[in-house]
Amino acid sequence: MKLLGLVGGVSWESTAYYYQLLNRAVRERLGGRHSAQLVMHSVDFAPVEAASAAYDWDTVALHMVAAARSVQAGGAEAILLCANTMHRVAPQVAEAVDLPLIHIADATAEALAAAGARKPLLLGTRYTMELDFYREILAAHGVGCVTPPAADRDELNRIIFDELVVGVFKPQAKAAMLRMIAEARDGQGCDAVIFGCTELGLLATPAETPLPVFDTAEIHVAAALKFAFGD
Repeated sequence: MKLLGLVGGVSWESTAYYYQLLNRAVRERLGGRHSAQLVMHSVDFAPVEAASAAYDWDTVALHMVAAARSVQAGGAEAILLCANTMHRVAPQVAEAVDLPLIHIADATAEALAAAGARKPLLLGTRYTMELDFYREILAAHGVGCVTPPAADRDELNRIIFDELVVGVFKPQAKAAMLRMIAEARDGQGCDAVIFGCTELGLLATPAETPLPVFDTAEIHVAAALKFAFGD
């Protein structure tokens, strides 16, 4: 089993979810008292979020590169950025280290294509939904995507940053997200939903949603373990 390097803290709520998923999956695979081999650099999210809000991606990249170099120095054999939005600077991170970067959008696109999903609803932060870095990777795998209307994008972004990243999970937020999914299915013909923010899987389960769910945290973890075990 190879040593995986996690860049976390963006937010630590979803990084804790990653940690659980990785360790549970290894235990299920190997049995007994086995657990995942990991090294983590968890960043202070506040300055990273402030730079993102200012669309200062150069500063975001500096934070992510420093963290990636830290896990490389710790012996990691591959790097995971444990957040969808941080993949806006994935090219800069990949260029700055001598390790493979397991890209969350590549893994998600492959999962969607394999399942035959062709018109998923992409939910996430404003940056993930509105910038091109995510949809271009989906398109390269033959997967288009749609996003909610502008008012709903604003509301979902508020929910993520004001509630989910600080561990607040309100029934009203869940209801709002489920409404967006139902409206995308009924009004836009969407055939799946991408939980394109790693906190969204903490808000609602696949059983509660009106479309098949592609939880990017779970997909990212599966791709990382495929690498770790040489599958």
